[in-house]
Amino acid sequence: MLSDAAAVFLLSRLPCRIFRSFTPSTENTPMPITQPRRAFSFRRLAVAALISAVAGSAIAASAADRLPGYVDGAEVIKVDVSRPQIDTISGIIYSQIKSDRAIRQLRMTVMSPRTKEKKPAIVYFPGGGFTSADHEKFTEMRTALAEAGFVVAAAEYRVVPNVYPAPVVDGKSAVRYLRAHAEEYGIDPNRIGVLGDSAGGYLSQMLGTTNGEKDLDKGDWTNVSSDVQAAVTIYGISDLLSIGEGLPDDEVHASPAVTEALLVHGAAFRKFPGASIHSDPAKARNASPLGHVDGNEPPFLILHGAQDRLVSPEQSRHLYEALKAKGEPVRYVLVENANHGDLPWYQPEIVKLVVDWFVDTLKPAAGSAAAGSNL
Repeated sequence: MLSDAAAVFLLSRLPCRIFRSFTPSTENTPMPITQPRRAFSFRRLAVAALISAVAGSAIAASAADRLPGYVDGAEVIKVDVSRPQIDTISGIIYSQIKSDRAIRQLRMTVMSPRTKEKKPAIVYFPGGGFTSADHEKFTEMRTALAEAGFVVAAAEYRVVPNVYPAPVVDGKSAVRYLRAHAEEYGIDPNRIGVLGDSAGGYLSQMLGTTNGEKDLDKGDWTNVSSDVQAAVTIYGISDLLSIGEGLPDDEVHASPAVTEALLVHGAAFRKFPGASIHSDPAKARNASPLGHVDGNEPPFLILHGAQDRLVSPEQSRHLYEALKAKGEPVRYVLVENANHGDLPWYQPEIVKLVVDWFVDTLKPAAGSAAAGSNL
């Protein structure tokens, strides 16, 4: 391969193209011959371009030479900063449930962007059919929200054999804990939203539809509001009386052993034989989000899979219609190829949709790398 100096030398030996200019003649008039002039020099242009390239290469090389740790052969890149660093704090005790024999400690995990601005917060409630509440799930969504500028708290809550309103009381306690410790976690206490899937979606709905209902505020920090400013529910339950509406196995929901019946009435014990969810419709309605829609709700985002065979898509349709009837801001997204908790819910399109909605609704600071998701 030729060196830069050799290339310049060879180009300098290229011949110049010479053009003669002529003056058009008229008939019977001899054409005068003018002196030749150079219209264009390819050699000069090529030499100038090569010198410019060599000079630019030399400048770049000299800049790299000045970098600490640089050695010939090293690759030098520059990285644009578009995401904050995320701190994760696990094992936080946000509530202690006292009974005659023990104290039950409820925990949350907080993911917080390392930024100076006060940030909106999201409380995530996991699904689990009212029988489990593994709050370390849905890491894809929680991480994306934290990268978008939100403090994200994933909270466990009481499940059966505990009965309603235990999980709702716990959800409100989680919101109050964050609001009471807003300074510690860098949270704007006026911008707190909730997010949940399946049974966690039910809990997210309950918190969104019970703003201002003080009888559900129990435990610590009851002088702090548990109201939320945004709610997202993913294939959640809005009416405990009709979870299987339109599904082939709807009849199983008449059993006193299904989890919604256990949540409302409790398990069979001693002289209590158990009860179907339909045995006391008023009680079931009071334990359902639809029983609390009163026009005092925050903005809602509702998502459901059209192929869901566990929680009927009608659950989300009914909630959407009830909120619309009250004039509440609500968006409803039906995912045509999604079942209950399957892979479509973990894809970038769904994560981006939820993150962008929260950004539009709770508006993280523009300087916190939160102009939208980076997906």
